[in-house]
Amino acid sequence: MSIFNSFKAVGPTIIQFSMGRSSGVMAEKVMEAHDGKRPEDTFFIVENTGKEDEASLKFADDCDKHWGLGLIWLEYTDGGGYKQVTYETASRNGEPFEAVIRQRGGVLPNPRSRYCSSELKTRTVHRFIRNELGWSDWDTMLGIRADEPSRVSKFRSNPHPETKSETIVLPLAETNVTAKDVGNFWKCNSFDLGLPNMNGKTMHGNCDLCFLKPTRQVVSLIQEKPERAVWWAKQEQAAEAVAHGAGNRFRNDRPSYAQMLNFTDRQGDMFDPNEQAISCFCGD
Repeated sequence: MSIFNSFKAVGPTIIQFSMGRSSGVMAEKVMEAHDGKRPEDTFFIVENTGKEDEASLKFADDCDKHWGLGLIWLEYTDGGGYKQVTYETASRNGEPFEAVIRQRGGVLPNPRSRYCSSELKTRTVHRFIRNELGWSDWDTMLGIRADEPSRVSKFRSNPHPETKSETIVLPLAETNVTAKDVGNFWKCNSFDLGLPNMNGKTMHGNCDLCFLKPTRQVVSLIQEKPERAVWWAKQEQAAEAVAHGAGNRFRNDRPSYAQMLNFTDRQGDMFDPNEQAISCFCGD
């Protein structure tokens, strides 16, 4: 199979743009495979949680403008709805994320119940597809690389994780694209994501202090910009009044966000440097 065939959209197709470098490479390769024109019945979609770094939002807009993606921006709204926004009007203070927490009665997502990704991203785009596009069967391309074996295996063993109507396609993995390849691509490109590039990966990606990131990484991000912790600490404080057990904190197996904020000045080296991130639907 040629690299162009792997990035060819055949029939109704959604390209999930996660605002990271890997999804950026995937988007460019799809456009290249179609001679620089967005194919019919193919849509590039980003779902904004309101907790993305401003650099990520700008990167998505830059990719859209440079390659003519026709990027569709979606956000979850109260009651399980959605709305279309733009780069300029996209939420920047966690509003969609807070809406889905309200929908769950104030109970927070956590490693045992990661409803945030499914509601803010997967189900939001599915509602858009069914309501606006009227599709009953489609492919979804995800920017998961070949060097993410557990995630690749998960989707290959079950390419219909949410609904039989959707088939997950992994063009980067199929063409053996790795983080190193992604890093090299952006080194040679005319623009890039304005966040640190560590061999094609960035610890700043997706929700700024996502609870699935390793503790040491979260603490490092708080040290870099302490105000990042304020929203997360506020959600945990509010949840203590309405939830118990796993639902009143994003993680019960480590300090709260307020505690990590207090730790950063003096104890940032106390956390396990070998802790791994927990895999999620959110891509790079």
